[in-house]
Amino acid sequence: MWPWIVTAVLVAWLAMGLWQRIKPLPEGIGVAWPEHSVDEVHFLADESWFDAAGERRLEQAIFDEMLALIGQARHLVVLDMFLFNDFAGESEAGDLRPLSAELTEALVEQKRRHPELEAVVISDPLNTLYGGIEPDHLAVLRHAGIGVVLTDLDRLRASNPLWSGLWHLGPRWLGNSARAGWLPNALGPGRVTLRSYLSLLNFNANHRKTLVVDRGEGWAGLVTSANPHDASSLHGNVALRFEGAAALDLLASERTVAAWSGVRLPGPRPLAPSSTAEGARLQLLTEGAIRDALRAAIEASGAGDRLDLAVFYLSHRGVIEALKQARQRGAEVRVLLDLNRDAFGLEKGGIPNRPVGRELVEAGIAVRWCATQGEQCHSKLLLRRPANGGEAELILGSANFTRRNLDNLNLETSVRLLGDLDSPALDQASAFFERRWYSSPDRTTSEPFAAHDDATAWQRLRYRVMEASGLSTF
Repeated sequence: MWPWIVTAVLVAWLAMGLWQRIKPLPEGIGVAWPEHSVDEVHFLADESWFDAAGERRLEQAIFDEMLALIGQARHLVVLDMFLFNDFAGESEAGDLRPLSAELTEALVEQKRRHPELEAVVISDPLNTLYGGIEPDHLAVLRHAGIGVVLTDLDRLRASNPLWSGLWHLGPRWLGNSARAGWLPNALGPGRVTLRSYLSLLNFNANHRKTLVVDRGEGWAGLVTSANPHDASSLHGNVALRFEGAAALDLLASERTVAAWSGVRLPGPRPLAPSSTAEGARLQLLTEGAIRDALRAAIEASGAGDRLDLAVFYLSHRGVIEALKQARQRGAEVRVLLDLNRDAFGLEKGGIPNRPVGRELVEAGIAVRWCATQGEQCHSKLLLRRPANGGEAELILGSANFTRRNLDNLNLETSVRLLGDLDSPALDQASAFFERRWYSSPDRTTSEPFAAHDDATAWQRLRYRVMEASGLSTF
């Protein structure tokens, strides 16, 4: 009987893995929301560089703005953040900003001052090691009357179907316990169960980073690449903060995710009439719609047009091929990449950006590396500037340019801003990229590609296999 039993298990494993990879997407995934005129939109950035003495310098704006938005809310706060914890891994940096505590305190204090305020925090179950620990700050939020939603990731398709097929047949049904840990927590203090690590191997995530609040008679939204994660507090990041109808689209997109976990977000108050800004338009994008917008922007670029990318991970084959074709058409393409060298005190292998950078350079694309010392160049940004003086386009948000982030596997949110290049937000985004691209001894922000042109054939093979199979964290 053993051959039959083994065969049946293998067939069930493969069938479940295939089903988890192709099962229907939940409603609300991969949506391109309507374009809306915007009265007020601001580009924000957290930047680091090194002065002539080699000392790190920081300018941070994103979480200061987020705390200010929470501090003026009276009726509703909906926050969706991937990493929301004080885990530091193996990081030894002594100047980490306690972002998770600051954000927790701001939410609790605003709820104390305005008891009628409805506040909901949506996050990824990685923050509890998938049920293996009970973080104090989440207990504090719940005690203050703030809703905490840990996203039901089983609703998503499998990023790593080879493992997820087996996971859904067995380990998933064992649950987890925050009191039975016996293995070291690789992300922070305490001990966790084996079940926590078995969950982790699915590599699914709610990777969104968004905030929606009421603001006076209207609504404000913020979409970013930044996490309220202490060990991420030195990272470079970008954000757009905006008001108006697009903020209600953002709220609607979060309502869907909260409903998966049985939480009903309140309906918004009607939007007060406002003036419209001529030409400036904002569009909310989630999951696969981000990929489609990126591809469309790149494919629309021709001779003399400029494409600038600043991205933590670049590995999506469709995006890479589109960039190479845009360069062949005469577009000026510049790509600023993280070295993929550091992850919270642990050394990484340079995948995928080192081999991808070499591929881009061979196609005639200009590539530079962010200058980092332990932190990450964590932005996810594309800026398109037409040669004929037409409408510029900016896409930024939570989504790295990878298969997992763009092909409806993770939950992601980005925004697309269209308008004249001299409009404030687009002008600020352009200036941000130029500051990062051009480096000087007094302000070292990036390094030439040749400084780290060390990709091997083995790295190239590993990257392609990991991207195609899902056996990766990018």
